[in-house]
Amino acid sequence: MNTLLPILGMLTLVACSGLLARWLPRLPLPLIQIAGGALLGWPAGGLHVEFDPQIFMLLFIPPMLFADGWQMPKREFGANKWPILFLSTALVLFTVGGLGYFIHWALPGMPLSVAFLLAAVLSPTDAVAVSAIVQRLNMPPRLQHILEGEALMNDAAALVAVKFAIAATLAGTFSLSYALWDFVLVAAGGVAVGVAFSWLFKLVHNRLLYWRDDHRDQAAQPTILLLLLMPFAPYLIAEHLHLSGVLAAVAAGMTASAFDVRSNRFNGLHLQTESTWEMVRFSFNGLIFVLLGMQLPGLLRHLPAPLGGTLPGYAEAGELLLLTLGITGVMLALRFIGLTGGAWLARGLMARRAKVRAPALASIGWAGVGALGGTRGGITLAAVLSVPLAMADGRVFPARDLLVFQATMVIVLSLVVATIGGPWLINRMGRMGTQAAAPQDREARWARNRASRAALRTIVSAPMPLRPAGGEAPAEPGHDAELVAAIRARVQHSYENRLQMAGEGSGRALASKVTALERHLRLETLQSERAELYRLRLSHRINDATLRLLLRDIDLLEMVIRSQPAG
Repeated sequence: MNTLLPILGMLTLVACSGLLARWLPRLPLPLIQIAGGALLGWPAGGLHVEFDPQIFMLLFIPPMLFADGWQMPKREFGANKWPILFLSTALVLFTVGGLGYFIHWALPGMPLSVAFLLAAVLSPTDAVAVSAIVQRLNMPPRLQHILEGEALMNDAAALVAVKFAIAATLAGTFSLSYALWDFVLVAAGGVAVGVAFSWLFKLVHNRLLYWRDDHRDQAAQPTILLLLLMPFAPYLIAEHLHLSGVLAAVAAGMTASAFDVRSNRFNGLHLQTESTWEMVRFSFNGLIFVLLGMQLPGLLRHLPAPLGGTLPGYAEAGELLLLTLGITGVMLALRFIGLTGGAWLARGLMARRAKVRAPALASIGWAGVGALGGTRGGITLAAVLSVPLAMADGRVFPARDLLVFQATMVIVLSLVVATIGGPWLINRMGRMGTQAAAPQDREARWARNRASRAALRTIVSAPMPLRPAGGEAPAEPGHDAELVAAIRARVQHSYENRLQMAGEGSGRALASKVTALERHLRLETLQSERAELYRLRLSHRINDATLRLLLRDIDLLEMVIRSQPAG
């Protein structure tokens, strides 16, 4: 009961925060969840949760990384793969090195390996927090895709760096050459495990799913359950083989999504699968931020003294806050330097190939926006809470409380800086902030037109099954031909109307008006059906099973209608 009540409270807060975010559009969802978690964990009667670091790492990391890999836009990743790989690897290592030495300089009593550990914990940006920030900023779509792709990919490199820093602290020694070789081996092995597991899972899954078409609907529940359990298997296998479970989870998610795209067969589980991963990602990331907020009251009430009090001056609130500001400032400066250097390098390569040179001011300005938009979040908290409580000989892990405190405060401060500084900087940039467009809408309209034209060609050429279900020959061939022509014309009309809506001029306006009226009428008729079914159920003329069966068809049809453009 002591564990169940806090979990239920946190899940309730995650759900309520999502509803509250609709009424507070100017505040990013992570900040709302952190504030709610702080209220939930208030010292006077607040809820408190204690996690074993290893259990915490296993519970949160695999599904979060798998969901990130699953939902990563593959085309945008491919088009911007070099900037994303540069930011997710080189910038992570640059941040770990530069920030680690700064922390060691600011806290000379802290072992260098522990300073690198804190820098590695703070190096990854958070996918959910970054998306919440960049979607509110008027930035170019390419920069938005790069920042979101970086946030999805740098988790793996950062967590591998965290693993090496913890190992160096526990062992007391560190070899750079051995670490680099081990990094390549561990990373490549983790990716191989993730790809191989997803390939095997997809092979077995397809055999089981399409083996009996008449029982395919019965496979929905076990398939969804297997998908929920899927992230843990490659992670555990890779960790058992002393490889990167983090990269195995990311690679498994990306590979599973790639296999899913390659199949164009009907699969009724697509909608449920996407909804499931959306729920998993929302719930787990929300729990991370709520848990972060719940740590704040206790951290502020018991301010840490680094290294058991060897630096007592930093135990005061003002000096701890000053250290947080210094770490955040250096972190943003290193990120700005890395983004600017990467932009100049990319522009130099483009100039050699296409003899085109972009304006320097635009690159520097958007590098500043990208630096502010690289907020920290769930992965940072998950990584710092996974730090062991004690050394191998039983001694307390050096400065663990300070690591948790600084990581928590930097997450909050980075979100605040991005929320305030991002819009301010874009407004200062003037017209450069109007470069963003809405290519997704244009692309969706173009793809819908292509699909509609393919459907029109099929209407003309597709054979129609005229034989009755019993297999008897049709009695009136002429009547059947008229029936087929009428059906073809009815279906063809809906697609032609969709193409007119995507066109220009008066034809588009008329088609939009017709579509809007038809949409309204269909929604009204569906609501009438729903009300009648509920009336029949309340009068006990149908039972619950019949009500659920018929409501399922109505809800699915209404979902399709509401997902279409209104006109």
